[in-house]
Amino acid sequence: MSTTSSDLSDATAAAHERDAAHVMGTYARRAPVFVRGQGTVLFDADGDSWLDFLGGLAVTVLGHSHPAVAGAVREQVGAVQHTSNLFLTEPMLGLAERLARITGWDDARTFFANCGATANEAAIKLARRHGKAIADDKVRMVTLDRSFHGRTFATLEATGQPEKHAPFAPLLGYVDTVPFDDPEALTAAVTDQHCAVMLEVVQGEGGVRPLDPAVLSAARAACDAHDALLIVDEVQTGMGRLGEWFGFQTTDVVPDVITLAKALANGLPIGACVAHGAAADVFGPGDHATTFGGNPVTAAAANAVIDTIEGDGLLTTADVRSRRLTGALDGLAQRHDLVAGWRGRGLLLGVELTAPVARHVEQAAEEGGLIVNAVADDVVRMAPPLTVSNAEIATAITTLTQALDTALATHDA
Repeated sequence: MSTTSSDLSDATAAAHERDAAHVMGTYARRAPVFVRGQGTVLFDADGDSWLDFLGGLAVTVLGHSHPAVAGAVREQVGAVQHTSNLFLTEPMLGLAERLARITGWDDARTFFANCGATANEAAIKLARRHGKAIADDKVRMVTLDRSFHGRTFATLEATGQPEKHAPFAPLLGYVDTVPFDDPEALTAAVTDQHCAVMLEVVQGEGGVRPLDPAVLSAARAACDAHDALLIVDEVQTGMGRLGEWFGFQTTDVVPDVITLAKALANGLPIGACVAHGAAADVFGPGDHATTFGGNPVTAAAANAVIDTIEGDGLLTTADVRSRRLTGALDGLAQRHDLVAGWRGRGLLLGVELTAPVARHVEQAAEEGGLIVNAVADDVVRMAPPLTVSNAEIATAITTLTQALDTALATHDA
């Protein structure tokens, strides 16, 4: 990987000026302006390259510009781009059938959305519809501290991060949040007034924190005891990232509903709410809708993703590469004062630091040609594609080590 300059080029600076002038300031932009991607590598207009170990926030599960996805999109755009959900298209039907197969739920039914937040919004509405069919006041939900489920008004409240709530308070008041690691608190929180428990098998934005199996089991038992639905948010953990198609498949617990987005179409905007059993039959005509959900172009891309993961054996590859990467991180923890260890599963990993310098590590890594991100003050997230090579892992560890050295020097100064 080439090393980038700490000073912005004229073209990059101009792009940031245009952004500041005409785009709402909802993002803290990072320096590079990318014009091309290939596999695990991104390039800017000057030809500088970065090894992408963030994958567009766990999105590009096949890497950038994968030929199977690109080919499926080109073919579908040349056929039909949009019909509305008043009509059927083959890509949407094929995707729904594939999702039923890879979840292992023969009776699965899917509502297609546009992103993770809208997939979770659909799941929340589905759970409330299910609850109200039992009792009018069965409308509450339980979620976990530090969870992240989206930024629409309903999913914002489901997100267990009060600092994100504050600018938009008061919220709707329908969510009870319990500690991340306390199965007894979760059990006590769920009552007959609750229609659902929503959680992540591994919290991504909450710091790459795997859920204790006891909490997951408690959630399943509480939902069963109170006729509530267990919703697993697979937006970040789905599509092979943990070494199985979905995070719940790495556990002993089967949810009623899962939500997907991010990696499902390798970067095209799509979301999905997948339910089975009684939950699959909750919605009727007019209960929920979206203009672009199940769009044939994005559905064609998602079909190509599933076919490629299966055809290339990438679930196995993800497990092998995860063991290579975590082994390298184990070695880094033994030899570097700033690394306490790592947490996560599969290819969704957090490097645990001994000091709150994750932002410094993120910046130094970027300047060295490696993209990672600080997901907490003392945690750096890594989410490379399933297609990452052993050589790329070695390069990433070398660059990360140099970034850690820089951050440590800054911290000690």
